[in-house]
Amino acid sequence: MSRIPPEERTALIVGAGPAGLAAAEVLSERYKDVLVCDAMPSPARKFLMAGKSGLNLTNVADAERMIRLCGADLAPMVRAFDSQAVCRWAERLGQPLFTGSGGRVFPVAMKASPLLRAWLARLEGRGVTLRRRWRWAGISDQEQIFETPEGRRTVASSVTILAMGGASWSRLGSDGAWVAPLGLDVAPFQPANVGLRLTWSAKMARHFGQPIKTVTWAAGGQLSRGEGIVSSRGIEGGGIYPLSPHLRDGERLDVDLKPDWDATRVSAALVRRGKASWSQVLRKRLRLDPVKAALLREFGGPPEGWTAQSVKALHVPHEGPHPIDEAISVAGGVRFSDLDANLMIRIRPGVFCAGEMLDWEAPTGGYLLTGCLATGRWAGQGALQWLDRAAP
Repeated sequence: MSRIPPEERTALIVGAGPAGLAAAEVLSERYKDVLVCDAMPSPARKFLMAGKSGLNLTNVADAERMIRLCGADLAPMVRAFDSQAVCRWAERLGQPLFTGSGGRVFPVAMKASPLLRAWLARLEGRGVTLRRRWRWAGISDQEQIFETPEGRRTVASSVTILAMGGASWSRLGSDGAWVAPLGLDVAPFQPANVGLRLTWSAKMARHFGQPIKTVTWAAGGQLSRGEGIVSSRGIEGGGIYPLSPHLRDGERLDVDLKPDWDATRVSAALVRRGKASWSQVLRKRLRLDPVKAALLREFGGPPEGWTAQSVKALHVPHEGPHPIDEAISVAGGVRFSDLDANLMIRIRPGVFCAGEMLDWEAPTGGYLLTGCLATGRWAGQGALQWLDRAAP
């Protein structure tokens, strides 16, 4: 088992996703010998995948709203690197931005790859070294152990930042395999920002892949106005994802098919007149599109029993979330109680954690990526303080 001695490396970062690269950026501003190791053949694979449908980099929401959505544990990190800071950072990497619906911020190029290339080039210019296919296997005598194509290697460093992701999208490197070697009692991983499993009748098959637009979803006392997608296995989409904490705990899901109409107007529209068919009532009087009408027929019972409640709070019986490996992100991870204010592991001096390894949960809409960047930078700054204290 070969070894990289401590005098050859000042800082080690495990994980080349947004949090790890953000930490490397901070450290490389002052230190030349920064080593980043990643288990995959190429860096930031989940980041690149997220950008395939348009990289939602951040959200114009102020820091306090982000903190409410992401959790109070992230308060100092998000205040230090909020959405405005994220935008300035991306623009300095040559990526012009625009703001879309819901305050979501995107690069004009939409993809993640141009930003990542510029980011990696800047880090390389600062002397940051990237090792691919180096899988972290644990800690021994203050040295980090890696399984590499050349065999087992150990790296002794003055400071280490662990940013190995959560436990979703294992094919992209976030598999949670670090939990056992780390030796901490982490909060159990649970799927977040994930679709729901439903068993549809055969009549719903023609609507698979269709959007459910202009609705409000409700679970556990929380409301979410946003689009859903009917899939062969259930419902996906940004309207469902914010309700993940309630839905994975078994809370019921209701949907308001006419959120801009009050109950009185809905009741009046549901009155069947003359020879009008129920299809005509739904289409012409209630003005439901085919997907919404299909949902009402699927879950609302016989048409004769439809009321305003059937439309304004239609119960959607679900079978829980899809498996964790299909989730966009996870809840659970390293508990903040096991970390100090700088995200250093209390029982492992000089070892820090960042990104989705931490026990926090963010909705989609730019909050997750902002939180990863903010915690990565915060851990990097904490590592700098640690190095300064250790300097002779």
